[in-house]
Amino acid sequence: MSAVLDHPDHHDDHHHGPLHGWRRWVFATNHKDIGTMYLLFSFTMLMIGGILALCIRAELFQPGLQFFNPELFNSFTTMHGLIMVFGAIMPAFVGFANWMIPLQIGASDMAFARMNNFSFWLLIPAALMLAGSFFMPGGAPAAGWTLYAPLTLQMGPSMDAGIFAMHIMGASSIMGSINIIVTILNMRAPGMTLMRMPLFAWTWLITAYLLIAVMPVLAGAITMTLTDRHFGTSFFTPAGGGDPIMYQHIFWFFGHPEVYIMILPAFGIVSAIVPAFARKRLFGYTSMVYATASIAILSFIVWAHHMYVTGMPVTGQLFFMYATMLIAVPTGVKIFNWVATMWRGSMTFETPMLWAVGFIFVFTIGGFTGLILAMAPIDIQLQDTYYVVAHFHYVLVAGSLFALFAGVYYWGPKWTGVMYSETRGKIHFWGSLITFNVTFFPMHFLGLAGMPRRYADYPMQFADFNALASVGAFGFGLMQVYFFVFVVVPMMRGQGQKAPQKPWEGAEGLEWEVPSPAPFHTFENPPKLNASATKVIA
Repeated sequence: MSAVLDHPDHHDDHHHGPLHGWRRWVFATNHKDIGTMYLLFSFTMLMIGGILALCIRAELFQPGLQFFNPELFNSFTTMHGLIMVFGAIMPAFVGFANWMIPLQIGASDMAFARMNNFSFWLLIPAALMLAGSFFMPGGAPAAGWTLYAPLTLQMGPSMDAGIFAMHIMGASSIMGSINIIVTILNMRAPGMTLMRMPLFAWTWLITAYLLIAVMPVLAGAITMTLTDRHFGTSFFTPAGGGDPIMYQHIFWFFGHPEVYIMILPAFGIVSAIVPAFARKRLFGYTSMVYATASIAILSFIVWAHHMYVTGMPVTGQLFFMYATMLIAVPTGVKIFNWVATMWRGSMTFETPMLWAVGFIFVFTIGGFTGLILAMAPIDIQLQDTYYVVAHFHYVLVAGSLFALFAGVYYWGPKWTGVMYSETRGKIHFWGSLITFNVTFFPMHFLGLAGMPRRYADYPMQFADFNALASVGAFGFGLMQVYFFVFVVVPMMRGQGQKAPQKPWEGAEGLEWEVPSPAPFHTFENPPKLNASATKVIA
């Protein structure tokens, strides 16, 4: 391992700086440049998905059809889900992996630099195809982000474009995952054993294995949809002996691990931030690693809790109910460990810590509503209502997105070399936290009262909560524009106080051993670590 790292020809341009102009980005093989492109791409997709979400909330502001017909409304819900999951959240975490994993493990770069470039650039045509499906005959897919048959078999040509786009994004994810696994297993600095790695590297190692396991399953499901549509097969067509329920089984065998793919790296980010601002070592590091692995393994045996209403036998309902409730145990271990890390620590509440604590609070609410939905008798009542919408947004927005913001504020000074404005960061945090809860908390009550999801219209008794949710949604969207204009842009332009090498007093890890901003090439010679695996031996 060290021989590879020490080799002078490890990079063709090892001792040169970046290319200039557009070539630097198009031909980028440096993990930092590629990480930056992933993050900018994901934010762009977040904005597009957010605009679709605001169209949905504008329509639902009051009863009656206001702006869009129901078909277009369903296209908005479908494309909002697909763009947010595959275009915003997943690429953002891959961007963090590209930036931080080599810095955290003392590697000079990712293992396969050109494949890294390819896996990013695949996303651009896929995103264009996905977003461009609105302009195809018949409009964008309107079958829901889960793409259930038989609806998908009745969609226009945009459905084929959507399937092709998801294939390309899946290939990108698989290549990125292979790269992350090989980098972590083969390129760690001497002295950094697996059980000394930062938890962010651990969560991504496990996430990468999950991605490799389940992306081909999604590819299989949508390929069968494609052949049903064009080649006369009958996988999901009852008239030809097929079964639409089989699609649900295959999709959710991908879909449930996918949920953890979007939250495990978030756990890694929070596990880096909480100890730094509590000024203590992370409580129960080993149990955190085992809890992460347990969540990943259990995620494969709970898929049919999305399917209690499909005529599943009671025995099956019981199995999936108990298996789903079991996942609460390792998740509870994580939350307990974060709280125990904070307990009696010398806590300060800079913006990254606010986002991390906000994450723990709101993600816990999402976890409890998930436990409620795990119970078959309750889920049968709440299936496909706004209670489910509230639950998964608490997990994915207040989970994944809040952790991503925490990571940007925490590592941003290392990326850009300048400190963000603490006041603006706090405005972004409090504005987002309040408007998020105003948007999604009322949806629990809408769901309990029986309002179904994906409906463009609703009766009068749901009007007040829907109006409240719509106002909150527009506020939340504005806070993210504020974040980009007043936090991200000034940092990218280098406006602000110069960041020290280690801006956070309690932060530990190899990434704080390089200057701010991190040089184009770092760790050309692997660092040698001391016994605690956090400091470099001079």
